[in-house]
Amino acid sequence: MFLDFGWSELMLIGIVALVVIGPKDLPKALRVAGFWVRKARTLSREFQSSVEQMVREAELDEVREQLKKASEINIDQEFRQAVDPTGSLAESLKPPELPNFSGPALPEPDLAAPAAPEPTEAAPPALAPADGGAPEPEAAPPAIAPAGGGPPDPDPPKP
Repeated sequence: MFLDFGWSELMLIGIVALVVIGPKDLPKALRVAGFWVRKARTLSREFQSSVEQMVREAELDEVREQLKKASEINIDQEFRQAVDPTGSLAESLKPPELPNFSGPALPEPDLAAPAAPEPTEAAPPALAPADGGAPEPEAAPPAIAPAGGGPPDPDPPKP
């Protein structure tokens, strides 16, 4: 893990550092080296966690896509295609057409032909007199004479 260094190699690096840096500055150099090693480990952990998070999100996106595809499937149609792909079963299960026993079928109206005019109601016939003559016209109501004794008013007041 640690770049595959053994104890003998680490001891050799320590002796070279002691000779090059010196015994007085060696503790300070080890602290700085420790700081950078910690910082490198922190960065590698963050990088690893972000990569794992991206992988999880990518897997979640794939799962979301699969779930979306699964929810868009028309189950009824898929079932019918699996059970009866040719449609012959559905055709054989249709109810038979029954003959019309109530009478001859009415002809279909011709939409291109003009419609026949509807009959209008005729006025009721005038009543003939009992003697067999021509009917009499309706008589006008009698005129009412004014109280002053003058000629009768042709347009009487309406009650």
